[in-house]
Amino acid sequence: MSEISGPTEGSWLQRFGYRLVHSRHALWGLTLASFLESTVVPIPLEALLIPLMQARRRQLFLLAALALLGCLLGASVGYGAGLWLFDAFGNQLLEWLASPEQFERARAAMADHGFWFVLSVGITPVPFQTAMLVAGVTGYSFALFMLASALARGLRYFGLALLVYWAGDQAEALFRRHTRWASVAVLALVFGVFLLV
Repeated sequence: MSEISGPTEGSWLQRFGYRLVHSRHALWGLTLASFLESTVVPIPLEALLIPLMQARRRQLFLLAALALLGCLLGASVGYGAGLWLFDAFGNQLLEWLASPEQFERARAAMADHGFWFVLSVGITPVPFQTAMLVAGVTGYSFALFMLASALARGLRYFGLALLVYWAGDQAEALFRRHTRWASVAVLALVFGVFLLV
């Protein structure tokens, strides 16, 4: 990390984000943060990604691509955990990720709507771990799972890059103010396409 200490107030995530923004290791740090966010750390990556994009505007789309790469690597690990480790460690994984009822609802949604379920969960700012695990547990097509994950998270990360490109320093405030409505609008679009297909 660089010698810039950053703010002493705020959450550990804000302090870490500040240091990451000003670090020479920001690119691989973002990839790692995205991997961790999609596997074991259920925090919104946007809290790091938007300030990083605002500080490094010439690398907007590279940052979005690295965030997507980290997420897809994490998605692969989560899928593998569901496929190969669920029988041995399923109860522990469920305690960590979701209640048994939530998991059963997710399993039913995966069985009924597979691709669209992964796509809708990946778009919303909710933890993605349950969708990854359920896809593996049910033996859903890995290729389709990865395609849905790439489309969903690509929409989020490249959408943020466009937001920062257009809104600049106002991007974070706009994202916080409108994230719920934007998620609803994109979900409605996904649902509309699902009905037409």
